[in-house]
Amino acid sequence: MHSCDVVVVGAGAAGLFCAGIAGQRGRRVLLIDHAERLAEKIRISGGGRCNFTNREVTPAQFISGNPHYCRSALARYTPAHFIELVRRHGIAFHEKHRSQLFCDDSAEQIIRMLLAECAAGGVERWQPCSVSAVRQAGSGFELDTSRGTVQAGRVVVATGGLPVPKIGATDWGLRLARQFGHRVVEPRPALVPLTFDPEAWAPFAALAGLSLEVGIETGEGKKGTTRFVEDLLFTHRGLSGPAVLQISSYWQPGTAIRVALAPASLADTLRQAKGRTQRHLANELAQHLPERLAHTWLALQQLPADKPMPDVRDKDLAKLVDSLQRWSLQPTGTEGWRKAEVMAGGVDTRDLDSQGMGSKRVPGLHFIGEVVDVTGWLGGYNFQWAWASAAACAHAL
Repeated sequence: MHSCDVVVVGAGAAGLFCAGIAGQRGRRVLLIDHAERLAEKIRISGGGRCNFTNREVTPAQFISGNPHYCRSALARYTPAHFIELVRRHGIAFHEKHRSQLFCDDSAEQIIRMLLAECAAGGVERWQPCSVSAVRQAGSGFELDTSRGTVQAGRVVVATGGLPVPKIGATDWGLRLARQFGHRVVEPRPALVPLTFDPEAWAPFAALAGLSLEVGIETGEGKKGTTRFVEDLLFTHRGLSGPAVLQISSYWQPGTAIRVALAPASLADTLRQAKGRTQRHLANELAQHLPERLAHTWLALQQLPADKPMPDVRDKDLAKLVDSLQRWSLQPTGTEGWRKAEVMAGGVDTRDLDSQGMGSKRVPGLHFIGEVVDVTGWLGGYNFQWAWASAAACAHAL
């Protein structure tokens, strides 16, 4: 029977990072993952360049049943700490808009860095290796794996969420949590494109591939409104792009989203155009919106696309601007786990210690990363949660 201090199940971002730190702090660590390829989710992230953190991380960019749970870990392991590690490994990176950091070269560099950190800690890795059972044994645990039984004092669950099942995502971590009496917040796809009724969406399907910056919001009443200003992308089945991925984490089935396709200044701009140009309405609107969208929108609003601006009635301009700034539409669903970037929901934080990510129900059992009910915005926040929760756990081990 194999024996070690810590078994980390899941060799993604959180699992690799936790294993490396724990090993370097003197723990005998075994890292197990059922997939044949290592850290595939890191590999495909950020268009293959890995948006590995965001300089402006605060708890406000995370969704959880307990919004304060992530505060301690994020404060103790900050983006500056991870940036220092990246620099120490000689990885060149650049900053995109909204403080997002990407590798200049490839996400493979982050994977190699994490493996180097594991090697520095003497971490043993079994991959591919599946875990069929976990049980308490004495003051620790026994795990039945496809490579034999393992004894360990601590078990860290870093198995991620349910998105992108084709690269190996499973509900193993959630099932294990339930096995040991943990509550689970119902998982749902987050940072995911939204879909609409095919018949209702038919007029917009031809706009697939068109992108523009918009304001987008959802919610009302006591819970308040959540709003983002980001790029929106039309697809054959609905809407995607950063704006929609962001709002999808807050959207509730059966409710509407509201999109401002044009700036608030459009009303004044069009009124002024009446007195200085003979352009047709469609051509004038195309100065401020993508041309295909301008023509499609005027047709849907039954407004005179070919009328010269001086001849367009003020009330028609008002109707046009109002429709563009207050486009309300109700999604029928999302593109689901195959297109979601992260999972919302997960192991309920009420059953976990925020200092070391340890179970309050089962001493020695820990949950880190995406499997926990902490979900970040688009833009490097979920990776920072992986690093921060992993570091908090590793120090507690």
